[in-house]
Amino acid sequence: MSYVRRFSRTERLFHWVNAAFFFTLLVTGLVLYLPSLEVAFGRRTLVKDVHFWTGVSWPCALLLVALAGDRRGLRRTAADLDRFDRDDFRWLTGRHAPQGRFNAGQKLNATLTAALTVLFVVSGLLLWFGERDTRLRFASTVVLHDGLAFAAFALLLGHLYLALIHPATRHALRGITVGSVSEEWAHRHHGKWSPD
Repeated sequence: MSYVRRFSRTERLFHWVNAAFFFTLLVTGLVLYLPSLEVAFGRRTLVKDVHFWTGVSWPCALLLVALAGDRRGLRRTAADLDRFDRDDFRWLTGRHAPQGRFNAGQKLNATLTAALTVLFVVSGLLLWFGERDTRLRFASTVVLHDGLAFAAFALLLGHLYLALIHPATRHALRGITVGSVSEEWAHRHHGKWSPD
């Protein structure tokens, strides 16, 4: 079986750094959100600090990976993710359409993830500043932050299902772990993509 490179080392590191920070925020956020977990853990102040500083350092860590790694490759990936064409819209409506390096679902997932990241950071900072200065306290900020968490969790479940369980897409996990996918799989799922 022959393989083609799908993701560079920098792209894979970017993905896994993002995942590590997200999971840390998810776990600490759940401890802060659910009273039973908070009681079981028992160190709310520590969990809150870990949650806050992880959230602040999340975009910084991603920026560091981008600056220290293959910036040209990341720009190419961003351009691939940002480019929606007629076939992508056909694919999203359930019709068969050839896809490029990323299918329309992956492009949509990346767009939603980026938007959620920005909104998480902004609402999290507003919550933090609101605790220090009541003039910056907005009742809807907690609702927004919690709502974002539910949306991100639903997106994560779909992502994990497709990456780990769904037979047609499970092979994509190989691409984000070792960097390559089988040539046959790439041709079947990403027919418009021409690997380097």
